[in-house]
Amino acid sequence: EPKRKAAFGSVGRRIPYRILHVINQDGESLGNMHRAEALKLMDQHDLKLVLLHENAEPPVYRLMTGQQIHEEQLKRAEKKKASPKPGMVQKELSFSSAIAKNDLETKTKQIGQWIEKKYHVKVTIRQAK
Repeated sequence: EPKRKAAFGSVGRRIPYRILHVINQDGESLGNMHRAEALKLMDQHDLKLVLLHENAEPPVYRLMTGQQIHEEQLKRAEKKKASPKPGMVQKELSFSSAIAKNDLETKTKQIGQWIEKKYHVKVTIRQAK
């Protein structure tokens, strides 16, 4: 069976902390409880424990259904796509509407080189006075 990639810190039964702060699937706090109690609760309601905040004291876990976990993974993937990547380079070039033919050719060559290098190019055209 291939290993599944977990989008969250820990999902399921392997919980390294003894005392947890548990939130139910509706977002209501159930308070701090021992790991064994949380696992019993998880089994009773047929849910999974998902780590939300590891740095909190005690760590915060949430009881979620498989559907909720899937939706949360989709949300996080969407956010990751929307945020610009740190290595992404964006170049900007602005033209005047009264640009000379030679200057236009030079700038279009420059844009072509940037696109080959996989840069994001932003072109601004200003109207001449």
